[in-house]
Amino acid sequence: MAQKIESKTADAFNKATLSMFMPLTPSKRLTLTLDNGKEFSLFSKIENRLKIDIYFADPYCSWQRGTNENTNGLIRRYFPKKTDFSTITDNELQK
Repeated sequence: MAQKIESKTADAFNKATLSMFMPLTPSKRLTLTLDNGKEFSLFSKIENRLKIDIYFADPYCSWQRGTNENTNGLIRRYFPKKTDFSTITDNELQK
């Protein structure tokens, strides 16, 4: 799952996360593991709305978010580092 967000704010992250996860059945959205970025500071709103447990990885322990790191690698196959995502459409991202 990937979606562009308006900005790197907690509100923008929450809006995008809820729009992706709300359509899923509860059995498909059990937990979410995040890092310690500022954009995750309003995590309790997501936790309460989706009725899921949210965990935070320890600093410098990317392996604790293995699925996320793998997904980032897959995204980088199509969009190399330094890609200007402001020029990428949502449709291109979903391919």
